[in-house]
Amino acid sequence: MEVELISHTPEPDIIAAVAAMLTHSKSNFKELKKEDEEKLRKVLRIVIDMGHTSVVEHAYFTFAISGVSRALTHQLVRHRIASYSQQSQRYVEQEMRYVIPPSIAKEFGKEYEEMMRKIWDFYEKMKEKGIPIEDARYVLPNAAHTKIIVSMNARSLLNFFELRCCLHAQWEIRKLAWKMLKLVRQVAPTIFEKAGPPCKTRHECPMNKKDCRWYPKK
Repeated sequence: MEVELISHTPEPDIIAAVAAMLTHSKSNFKELKKEDEEKLRKVLRIVIDMGHTSVVEHAYFTFAISGVSRALTHQLVRHRIASYSQQSQRYVEQEMRYVIPPSIAKEFGKEYEEMMRKIWDFYEKMKEKGIPIEDARYVLPNAAHTKIIVSMNARSLLNFFELRCCLHAQWEIRKLAWKMLKLVRQVAPTIFEKAGPPCKTRHECPMNKKDCRWYPKK
């Protein structure tokens, strides 16, 4: 899995903080932006803690993601407030590249790899016989590698991290979420300093999974 933050709103913390201050000030953007940076970050922390996260929607982040499965991207695109551009299996011939879940690798690694070879051999055979790529792809598995570019605003990302950094999320999308969180914290540390699963950020478990090793201790 490779994840790269390829673009983002300049000074996302500051833009969000100024947006928050603007709602209660007669000053204009340029005047507010001249405020002490630490004061701006303090205001932003207060606003986020109060749950008024609409101001962070002004900050956008774009990621290039590769080496992940179609199973992952089927889950990823359920996050509605985002923009997605995914590599097409209809137009791009697929190489034999796929994800092996750790649980399968441990118990059935050899059989799994044999099955993948059979699938791709059949895929190649169909193409050789003139079957269109858009039809031959029907045999490809959820495990097949894909590439996708994703853009989300910070508010959507906070929701994404809350749901997908959780241990209840599937392992692959959870791994992606933590990689994305690490990247955005480098450029927007104030917005994302308390981002993550609710068991870590609010010491509560909405799913009440008491058998989870991260379940908050009273």
